[in-house]
Amino acid sequence: MIAEPNAASTLPSQKENAVHDETVPESPTQNGTCVRNGNLKTPREKRKVREQCENIRRNSPASRRVSQLQNGEVVEAVTLFEVVSMGKQAMQSVVVDWVEAYKQDRNVALLDLINFFIQCSGCQGMVTAEMFQSLYKKDVMQKMTETFDKETGLQYKKFMAYPWILTVTWPMDMDNEDYPLIRTGPYWKKFKANFCEFIAVLVQQCQCSILYDNYLMDTIISLLTGLADSMVRAFRHTSTLAAMKLLTAVVSVHLNLDVNKHNAQRLYEVEKKRLSGKRTSYRLDQLERKRKEYEHKLLEIQNMMNAIFKGTFLTRYRDVIPEIRATCMEEIGNWIKTCPDAFLNDSYLKYVGWMLYDKQAEVRLKCLLGLQGIYSRKELVSRMDLFTNRFKDRIVSMPLDKDHEVAVQAMKLLMLMSQNCGDVLSAEDCEMLYQFVYTTHRPLAVAAGEFLYKRLLSHGGDKVQPKGGKFGASTDQLKRLIHFFLESELHKHVTYLVDSLWDWAGKFLKDWECMTTLLLKNAEEAGEALSDAQESALIEIILATVREAAEGHPPVGRGAAKKILSVKEKKIQLEDCTKITEHFIMVLPQLLAKYSTDAQKVANLLQIPQYYDLDVYSTGHLEKHLDALLREIKDIVAKHSDMSVLEASSRTYYILCREEIAIYSQVDCARTQMIDELMKQLNQLLDCFWQKEGGFCMDAGEISRMHSTLRRVAAFHNAHDLTKWNLYDKTLRFLVFETEHGSLPVLIILPALQCTYFSLLWQLAAVSENSPKETLFPLRRQLRHFSQICTCFLHHKEKDVREKAFMILCDWLLILSHLDSNNNEDAVGLLGYLPNTELQEKLFSFIQEHVFMDGEEEKKDLAEEEKDEACKLDDLHKKRSLLAAYCKLIVYNVVEMTAAAEIYKYYVKTYSDFGDIIKETLSKTRYNDKIQSAKTLILCLQQLFQTHAESQDSSNGVDFSSPSFANIKELARRFSLTFGWDQVKSRESIAMIHKEGIEFAFQGATGGDGKCLPPNLSFLLIISEFSNKLLKPDKRLVITSLVSAVQFGSGSLHFRDTSRTILNLLIRGYILEVYS
Repeated sequence: MIAEPNAASTLPSQKENAVHDETVPESPTQNGTCVRNGNLKTPREKRKVREQCENIRRNSPASRRVSQLQNGEVVEAVTLFEVVSMGKQAMQSVVVDWVEAYKQDRNVALLDLINFFIQCSGCQGMVTAEMFQSLYKKDVMQKMTETFDKETGLQYKKFMAYPWILTVTWPMDMDNEDYPLIRTGPYWKKFKANFCEFIAVLVQQCQCSILYDNYLMDTIISLLTGLADSMVRAFRHTSTLAAMKLLTAVVSVHLNLDVNKHNAQRLYEVEKKRLSGKRTSYRLDQLERKRKEYEHKLLEIQNMMNAIFKGTFLTRYRDVIPEIRATCMEEIGNWIKTCPDAFLNDSYLKYVGWMLYDKQAEVRLKCLLGLQGIYSRKELVSRMDLFTNRFKDRIVSMPLDKDHEVAVQAMKLLMLMSQNCGDVLSAEDCEMLYQFVYTTHRPLAVAAGEFLYKRLLSHGGDKVQPKGGKFGASTDQLKRLIHFFLESELHKHVTYLVDSLWDWAGKFLKDWECMTTLLLKNAEEAGEALSDAQESALIEIILATVREAAEGHPPVGRGAAKKILSVKEKKIQLEDCTKITEHFIMVLPQLLAKYSTDAQKVANLLQIPQYYDLDVYSTGHLEKHLDALLREIKDIVAKHSDMSVLEASSRTYYILCREEIAIYSQVDCARTQMIDELMKQLNQLLDCFWQKEGGFCMDAGEISRMHSTLRRVAAFHNAHDLTKWNLYDKTLRFLVFETEHGSLPVLIILPALQCTYFSLLWQLAAVSENSPKETLFPLRRQLRHFSQICTCFLHHKEKDVREKAFMILCDWLLILSHLDSNNNEDAVGLLGYLPNTELQEKLFSFIQEHVFMDGEEEKKDLAEEEKDEACKLDDLHKKRSLLAAYCKLIVYNVVEMTAAAEIYKYYVKTYSDFGDIIKETLSKTRYNDKIQSAKTLILCLQQLFQTHAESQDSSNGVDFSSPSFANIKELARRFSLTFGWDQVKSRESIAMIHKEGIEFAFQGATGGDGKCLPPNLSFLLIISEFSNKLLKPDKRLVITSLVSAVQFGSGSLHFRDTSRTILNLLIRGYILEVYS
């Protein structure tokens, strides 16, 4: 007996491997015809045939194919299908054995090959064959059918594989779209590769012998053409792939024959010249016969190519199955690239061009990959003019494709077209393509970066060699990059631009010496100095390149997470950090001195030190450059009150002032000195400010100076502990005065509020495990007092103060409610704080008034102040920040989850502005507590329904056609969509929604005079939006619960006929929704 493959292995199922038992004819007859297995009627006859067929197979060379060890036992592969399934290690020897078997008896070998293709289609049926004896047989066309036998449940397909008529029989369940080529897993991917290689090896082994016998290829082509015309997807897909790979292999044979023909022709001409004037020699006759033989074979090969192309490709390249279309496009691209003399013309190219518009991304991708192979060869591009003109616009638009990989390959194709097709791309096309460097999808941005660099920035495109000194070429590139950046008008996206160019222009972008030299040039030096806008752009580029080199990963928004660097990449990163440090340690103080009055430039330059290797200061004995840097920062802090500059300065001190580095004492001394001066200035201003008890006296200039000083102190207090300067009492006095009198300028209130907040945060951070209780009580009083002040400021007359107080209060409550004071339980008990109900209501009222503004109030505000687009965006950003701060309180259980019901009401109404925030809140709360989150959703819908019902005429009931009721249903539908497709994961939540909804719908059923419907009964229509998420067992429970509620109500109520009809309709509609 033949050993079956182990069940645990990845070989095909026993059913598939057993197909061969029914597919081999009994024996060949003397005249070459085959016995029809279909004529055997009795089981004994069929069993006898099977045994004889197995003996024939075992004794033939084709049967001894390959063996494989499985669990210590030798498993012998009997059929070609099993050989291909096991692997391709013995593919060559298997094909050689099959060729030998074919030479001995071609009918048996061919039936073996036919069975191979049928089994590769996943067919678990039977193949029979009969010889087509008469070319004029009338019923031949009737046999070419595909029918279904209702009695046996089997499906039949009869078709011509000349000179045979084949009948394939398979069960109906084969239409379940499960066959080897589409099965998942590494084994089946390997099977597909082996299947394709088998066809290639088969043609390669036959090309010197039986390929031209007018029998083998005719049969195979007829077989594949017939199967490719089947209605069964498995047959079409498998046979189309086989036919396309067969044509690819035949094209390779065509190329070899063409080369041999040209060699024979050249030898013939040489020999003819050598024997000029003499009699014809034997050698010349031999070469002539060889040349004619090659011509004859070429003619046969061309006929085969035409038969496969017309019989299979032309019928299947528009198949409804995208995998089949993709296979056709992939192979035609290979044919054109491999054999351009035969295929590179518009008759074949048009199919690729047409399929660029295919709806499936896989097909479009294969077209683009095929075109890349053609456009990458300059010798072929000249023959593509008509195709390029016809389909250029389509290709130019494809970087906008919704499929990322298609967009990337389209950009790469356009790069090749730009390089090899001259001026085929217009200036407008290029300008549009350049903008893809700003896209968030990094592979597409990198491809666009290559296009931009090679088309616009690289020296290869220059007609005139750039002039200049040491940095002449780099300076020219820089100026072109700056010009492009400024022209694109996307100034906040410079990090994206640099990241897009990094892979192609990394060396150029790391030339910081050239960049800083260009910045430090004087205007008198040959007119090479930059304009103010160009200088700002170059400083942004410098900062972006430094960040990219030091961090080694793409900016935020490109890539899901920081990539893991290889050893080589880490080495390059360390080298770049050293290069950055050594260069900017000396140059940065000069740049800060030159641009000390420009806030934007200084804010960008001050971010560079955070990427330093700070040990270089001490190891390189560069402390004098550190002193220069600290002096410049101190001077900048004194000059500027812009928060971006002050925060950058504060962060620079924070970076430089680390206790573990050698320069700590030097930087700490400079920092202390600077803060002393700031506090001295503040104290002087405070003395002048509080001139009168209970009041203040100050002009506009003094207010401005106080504002600037407080901003500087707040910026440094954010990153540095200034507790020893006792700042809390000084700033708290401002806030207390404002709550009592309400006459302080906003310019003073905002920084004072910020400073007080930071002071308390530093005190909280200082609470340790051993902090005594006596020190915690004063801190507790300060925390509560500050919370009361912020709550009071929620109703301040100034909008900026209200918003700042709300943001601080939300953060403050979040910190206090999740306090972890170094495992000090006493500290957590004393300092921890949760907002009471009154404060929670105030917080939501603020959100309702300042974020979810009513339409009339919003129109009124817009009428009072005409706002441009930038102001509207700024206002929207502030509203989103306020809403996000409040939603964080809900997510982290600072505020009760039921408060989210009020937020959810605005989900549909404000979807474009706040939909993402509300949806994320819903997702986070569901993650925290599924049941409570579901109850919050149903509470939201119940409140909206009650509001709607109260607004309706009670005598007429609820109006289902009203806009408000439709809005509630739409909101319920949106809520339902947030549960996704995993019904098991959301089972508890959905069940809870239906339970709560049914109870609410029948509330009040036992009250009244019993003559009317339950007032909330129509709520069933709203919760029916969730019914499609119910599992089947839960549907039965829901209906049971509904029936119980109806029976409970009907036991005490006597509905009128009309009411009962409405009740029945509502309940019937709800049940239909549940079971739909």
